[in-house]
Amino acid sequence: MSTLQEAPPVPTAPEPRREPEPEPSRQSRREARTRPYLMPEWMGTPLRPPDLLHIGFVLVQLVLDAALVTLAFVIAFMLRFNSDIIGSFAPPSVDTYTTMLIVTTVSVVVVFNFYGLYRLRRGYSRIDEFYKVVAAVTSALFVSIAVNSFILADRFIYARWILAIGWVASIVLVSTGRFLYGVSAGFLRRRGVGRQRMLIIGTGAAAHTVYQRILGAPSLGYEVVGFVADPGDEPGEMPTSALRIVGYSDELARLVGLYNVSEIVVAIAGGSHEDVLDIVSAVEDEQINIRVYPDTFQLIINNDLGLNDINGLPLVSVRDVTLRGFNKVVKRLFDMVGSVAALVVFSPLMLLVAILIKLESPGAVFFVQERVGLDGQPIHVIKFRSMRADAESESTWTTANDPRRTRIGRFIRRFSIDELPQLVNVLLGEMSIVGPRPEQPQYVAQFSQAIPRYMRRHKEKTGLTGWAQVNGARGNTSIEERTRYDLYYVENWSLLLDLKIIVRTLVQIFTDRNAY
Repeated sequence: MSTLQEAPPVPTAPEPRREPEPEPSRQSRREARTRPYLMPEWMGTPLRPPDLLHIGFVLVQLVLDAALVTLAFVIAFMLRFNSDIIGSFAPPSVDTYTTMLIVTTVSVVVVFNFYGLYRLRRGYSRIDEFYKVVAAVTSALFVSIAVNSFILADRFIYARWILAIGWVASIVLVSTGRFLYGVSAGFLRRRGVGRQRMLIIGTGAAAHTVYQRILGAPSLGYEVVGFVADPGDEPGEMPTSALRIVGYSDELARLVGLYNVSEIVVAIAGGSHEDVLDIVSAVEDEQINIRVYPDTFQLIINNDLGLNDINGLPLVSVRDVTLRGFNKVVKRLFDMVGSVAALVVFSPLMLLVAILIKLESPGAVFFVQERVGLDGQPIHVIKFRSMRADAESESTWTTANDPRRTRIGRFIRRFSIDELPQLVNVLLGEMSIVGPRPEQPQYVAQFSQAIPRYMRRHKEKTGLTGWAQVNGARGNTSIEERTRYDLYYVENWSLLLDLKIIVRTLVQIFTDRNAY
């Protein structure tokens, strides 16, 4: 009887040795983290030009203010002269009162602009705005009294009741109108009109807090594109499935252009001064606002930084671009009116100087030289020739007692008369009355390599005079110092600052010894 024997086991090939999988590279981690990003529907449709939208919003606000101030003083007039409550008084003529009303309304609008009431900041405190309205209306009434007294002379009737009622009514009506305007603007922004795109720098708890606050205030009109991470960050949980990390801080400039971003909020846990400076430097050529969530920024106690909020979240303004939209229109109108007026006033002097230059030395009356203007583009600056006709062949920096100057040249350079033909450059839109002074291309190439953020000064038009010049940074002075003043002007422009610079320039023409 045979017995069944168990078959021997079939030999199997040994399992291949598994090599440990290599750790993903930084590039693969980037791709894995940015791939899930879901683009919102609105990203597929282009926005209207932001400058045109901004101009539209400001013009509506300006017209509303003017209409309400006019209404306030019409009410004051009616109460004063058509009511038995205050008492009888002979009213002025219709022409006189119409002139007074126009001057008062224009004064209010101009002073409002000086007070920054046409810089439409999102999330701006209504209480702070009310305080500004009270101060601006009060100042405007003093201005209108002075101007009306000058224009109307003995026809000007100083009616105290009209001023008192008009002052109170203007404050009440303008404040109410601005409140309703803000509500209406918020309604439109919730529906996509005037939307601004935003990037949040950071991926931690601070970034999540900022995002949630913005999400809870749709009336501000912000659309968060996504989060920007540091290249060394590890993946973290994002606050929503619709938003992911769209890129990294070392490619910030590309992301700003790619997503048409208008504002950046820096929310980096434990972020240092250098971190914020790196971010500002990365986007220095972009017209964007930069805010910092203060819990992540250790340099808050600084008078140069402005504090505002988004839906109750305090943010520090590191850079707030002022010279754009409506402000650009205001500055251009100011340049056109100012250049035409100056050309008319100084035309006899310019004719005399041209004759003297021609009589003293052979050569052209005007000296035309290529300089670097807006966005680094070349412009041809016109000046009265103050040196020998062959002086340009000795291309050196102008110094005190420069032997190349002519006799009339020394005089016109001392009092900056040689710069007057540049009013033509201003009228043509190549320059501005106030702005960073234009430099020659070779110097710009040299300075841009040696001085951080030097090219940022070329994001605005160059000027006949500037903040650096009225602070003594002209002639043979430090380029670094000039650049600091120029950058301050570019990032803190206001019409009041322009007027201040012009007044100081006129004073320094007779007192400054650095002009040669």
